[in-house]
Amino acid sequence: MSAPTPPLTPAVDLAGTREAVDTCLTGFLDRKMRAAASEGMPTEAISVLRRFLTSGGKRLRPLLCVCGWCAAGGHGDTTTIVRAAASLEMFHAFALIHDDVMDRAATRRGAPTVHRRLAQHHREGRSMTAARHLGVSTAVLVGDLALAWSDELLPTVDLTSRQLGAVLPLIDVMRSEVMYGQYLDVTAAGHPTGDVEYALRIARYKTAKYTVERPLHIGAAMAGAPLAVREALSAFALPVGEAFQLRDDLLGVFGKPEITGKPSLDDLREGKHTVLVALALERATPSQRHILDALLGNPDLDDAGADRIRRVLTATGARAEAEHMIIIRRTQALRVLEAARLPPAATAALRKLTGAATARTS
Repeated sequence: MSAPTPPLTPAVDLAGTREAVDTCLTGFLDRKMRAAASEGMPTEAISVLRRFLTSGGKRLRPLLCVCGWCAAGGHGDTTTIVRAAASLEMFHAFALIHDDVMDRAATRRGAPTVHRRLAQHHREGRSMTAARHLGVSTAVLVGDLALAWSDELLPTVDLTSRQLGAVLPLIDVMRSEVMYGQYLDVTAAGHPTGDVEYALRIARYKTAKYTVERPLHIGAAMAGAPLAVREALSAFALPVGEAFQLRDDLLGVFGKPEITGKPSLDDLREGKHTVLVALALERATPSQRHILDALLGNPDLDDAGADRIRRVLTATGARAEAEHMIIIRRTQALRVLEAARLPPAATAALRKLTGAATARTS
């Protein structure tokens, strides 16, 4: 006897969902702006956060949250799931703002990072050193606001006790996982090795679980997903998330900043312990290893030095192997998706998001 066919559900409107999430975020910040103004609080913090949130971004985590809800049979009024999805994007803003401070990044999405923008805003009458310190300090606080407000956005009053019991532990574990992943990333920076498995571990916790698996789980939990659905979503999510990070690492080194919005020197200057770099260190000849040891993690690395690193990454086969790993993981995820027998609308949306997350953009 064949397995029952999943019920038909309307197609997941990814563009419409993205717009709904953005509307939810801007409406929330508008209310915060009015409240701050009426209380004499510094509205510039909200203005900076709003500008950051509306300056781009894939909205991948909110879209996957809604896809998880659909995968578990969610349908009808989307108000509650969109608000939950928006809370994930607000949390992501917190993570990115703090990440840029830790990485001393100058740009994000083709524009100055929050701490750089705030340093410039407060430059008048201060030394450059004082302005930079103030920029970092205020950016940390703006990130903290985003963290606190992600909790406010979560529609707890609209969830049943059963939904809350399923969703809140997932949010807690997601936050812990990304902090652990970030800790691993920060402590490994400047001392990359040929340990590919360690680099993959960073990718799993900093990206695969946080970006793909947990948003899917949170959305699915809001629709009362059974264990089989959650397991299928995990089997799909982890290879997609790893492929997404591998693509991000490649774009961070070989991408064109004017297209990707990502600087092409930051990861090399930080000496990030990525899979790409680990593969090169694992395979490098003594002369190639000397180049990598001398240049990776140099905060004064220039374009000429970066080109030397890129040539080594290519000559060792690290670049090609990273591309191959992306293909393997994308294929694995799509096979899981086809076998999972999720609602067709969820399957179609997840297939599309897989392509967008892992495709070359330069």
